[in-house]
Amino acid sequence: MVYHEFDESLSRYLLSKGDVLIAMTGNHPQALTQVVGDVSRYKLDVQALLNQRVGKLVVKKDADLDFIYYLFKDEEVQNTLANNSTGSANQANISKGDILGLQLTIPELPEQKAIAEVLSSLDDKIDLLNRQNKTLEQMAETFFRQWFVEEESELKPLSECIKTTSGGTPSRKRMDYYENGIHPWIKSKELIGGYILETEEKINDEALKNSSAKLLPKNSVLIAMYGATVGQFAIIGQEATCNQAICACIPNEDYPYTFVYHTIKSNVDELKSRAIGSAQQNISQVLIKSLDIAVNDNIGKFHLKVDPMMKKIKANYNQIRTLEKLRDTLLPKLMSGEIRLNYDSDDFDDSCDSKTHKNQVNPINQSSDK
Repeated sequence: MVYHEFDESLSRYLLSKGDVLIAMTGNHPQALTQVVGDVSRYKLDVQALLNQRVGKLVVKKDADLDFIYYLFKDEEVQNTLANNSTGSANQANISKGDILGLQLTIPELPEQKAIAEVLSSLDDKIDLLNRQNKTLEQMAETFFRQWFVEEESELKPLSECIKTTSGGTPSRKRMDYYENGIHPWIKSKELIGGYILETEEKINDEALKNSSAKLLPKNSVLIAMYGATVGQFAIIGQEATCNQAICACIPNEDYPYTFVYHTIKSNVDELKSRAIGSAQQNISQVLIKSLDIAVNDNIGKFHLKVDPMMKKIKANYNQIRTLEKLRDTLLPKLMSGEIRLNYDSDDFDDSCDSKTHKNQVNPINQSSDK
């Protein structure tokens, strides 16, 4: 970030916690990241100033800011904005006029508040679980640093401690390999730290028999070896397969997954610094195996301490995934009116805080699909 001295002439650009921001420049929805027209909440406690290609949504008296935030999260609204954008596919732009010119069906204020309450309660729970995971991860990192960085340790090549392997890609000419898939097949772009519990693609037993892809045991630690994702890592929460651009580190009884995962995590920068190549950076499996790691008698103690934390983190990830699917399923149905809410309008006057009325909002599904 860039820091800027503040004076009153900049007051119209001032942001405060809770403001809803919209991206006025970005990619088209197909890119999935940095999508033009996407919105987010400003959640920091410190004040900030608005960039010229970011808009701030300010509601009028008959609108609820939380509802407007979720309204702009609706895929139909985002697609409408993106389709009205100008510029190239990776430099799409929308204007203030494009946003204010949207023709939208908006319910009365009490219903807006009720809808926002249902969706925000899910997001609040997701945020809580994410914060809990961050705390647990920091605690595990502290134990690792105390017992393997600050205490005297022996350096050993990774190859003397665990086995490594790489994956493979079943032939794309045989699309039947990907039909009715039961084995998660991981690509390097999916290595974003933490647990991998779901993948874009799965392969079947026939693909395993006829390709270099192989089943990896649960809790294997994966490292991306090529390209833009080089050095990214993750841990698998179940048996899975991966492509050839990934190196899998297989834990064992002497070197359990808790130790292997945090060892890789603490050595990622070192691995990245060893990457070779200009057009495409890469780290080989041989290089990974030659990595010197710190080992001592604390490995068993570390596993006993951190294993419950890792299991809790994994359980939280599963719950987050469930809540996100529920929220993403409910959002368009609530916005379109397919699902309406039973609420008492007297409980949602202009001055009330809808958060205090959670028990008075009950969903009524108006479709035949329960």
